[in-house]
Amino acid sequence: MATTPPATSARTTAASAPAGGRPTVNPAASTRLATPARSAPAPALPPHGEGIAGDRAIQEALESAWPADLPAADERELLATGRALLRADATGVGRAQWPHLFSGSGQALAPAFATGRFRIQAAIARRDGSPDKAVVHLVWAGMDRGGTFTDLRITDWFFTRTTTKGAGTWTPQSRT
Repeated sequence: MATTPPATSARTTAASAPAGGRPTVNPAASTRLATPARSAPAPALPPHGEGIAGDRAIQEALESAWPADLPAADERELLATGRALLRADATGVGRAQWPHLFSGSGQALAPAFATGRFRIQAAIARRDGSPDKAVVHLVWAGMDRGGTFTDLRITDWFFTRTTTKGAGTWTPQSRT
């Protein structure tokens, strides 16, 4: 399973006042009163362990950072397939659907993550350099066999559009 370690959000805090602790003055508006510098806005991503309550914020952050660029029908198809691929990869459920991606899936395999403790927190599908290539970017959470729960995990699935008899289909690409 090719996943990256849990993502860390860029949570930096700005100093609430400049060096010396004195308020700042906007030089462009000399008639305004001096105002203290403001602290940085709250981070866009929820804290680790927020649970389902934080998933909407993660989805919104993805959509904001990576604007949509695919037709809606293609995006729906890619998201459904990307979610199913991630579930198969992480939990072992449904691997037989993609024998070219999951070699040896007919063998007994202990899944890395429990199906009951696995959820996709957010997902987007976007072009990947050309109209016939796409990537499904998934953020997910799960509890591994050792009982460790981790959220904000990231997995990308890459697809190419193939055309057969005039109909286009998105085909997932092997990671090797």
